[in-house]
Amino acid sequence: MPTAVRPGIGYAATIGAAALFGVNGTVSTLALQAGVEPTRLVSLRCAGAALVLLAVLAVAAPARLRLSLREVPFLAVFGVVGVALTQFLYYVAIDRLPVGIALVFEMTAPVLIALYVWLVRHERVRSRLWVALGLSLSGLLLVAQVWEGGGSLSATGVAAAFGAAICLATYYLMGERGTTTRDPVALTCWSFVAAALFWAGAAPWWRFDAGVLTESVPVSIGDLELPLGVLVAWIVVCGAVLPFWLSIGALRHLPPTTAGLVATVEPVFASVVAWLWVEQVLTGWQVLGGLVVLTGIGLAQTARAPAAATPVPEVAPS
Repeated sequence: MPTAVRPGIGYAATIGAAALFGVNGTVSTLALQAGVEPTRLVSLRCAGAALVLLAVLAVAAPARLRLSLREVPFLAVFGVVGVALTQFLYYVAIDRLPVGIALVFEMTAPVLIALYVWLVRHERVRSRLWVALGLSLSGLLLVAQVWEGGGSLSATGVAAAFGAAICLATYYLMGERGTTTRDPVALTCWSFVAAALFWAGAAPWWRFDAGVLTESVPVSIGDLELPLGVLVAWIVVCGAVLPFWLSIGALRHLPPTTAGLVATVEPVFASVVAWLWVEQVLTGWQVLGGLVVLTGIGLAQTARAPAAATPVPEVAPS
């Protein structure tokens, strides 16, 4: 990865992507509260993003869409586990947890990655990994407020968020490998295509009543109501396509580790937006725990040896 060319653009793009992902958490929560099932919402998001990315690349750079048969198994696993299941489990989590807390759990993926490369790949890691692990675990205990009769959070929501973290770690590790042979934009496009095909089978389109997209739903801004289709369009364009594009563009100006550290502001954005928009209020302990976890994540981002840079979390499909 080349060194930063115009760092200001890189920082702006990364922060912009994190902000869009953060807002998308609340918009997705509103869609879920309107009665859209997590399977259907993630199916719409994946299919919409796949169609937009395919259309853009077909017009702007059709050669980048070329695909060989030997790439198909890798892209299928990458799309199903790294995109389809990550997004589904994230939606299950935010349906039961405050958006910011769900993201704090999910973004422990870099800690899992560092442990994986140490235990399985036998890569050298810096001693700060153990500090990162300790901070992340202690911060999560604060977030869950485990002293309150076994915890104050939904067990299903926490399990889903941790599942999303595992799938997200898989996405990073496979993406690290995939980008050595394919450019990131095309890789992202095909991952969404694979995810869309998976959900087309798991949640068939003929069972979906598209008429619900025209129904008006409250958006927690006074008495304002919008068609559900407007929320879905936001989730596809501003919650998937644009933030992914910004994240990828940022890598032209920032090294992966720097971009990854900046991207940890996403739970902060998500928590503030959810607090201001839908009044998801966190306790002081949960805010403190989230900050402790983010500190641990920051250390984990730099725990791997320089020869094997940590994947970039701001392109996470959350």
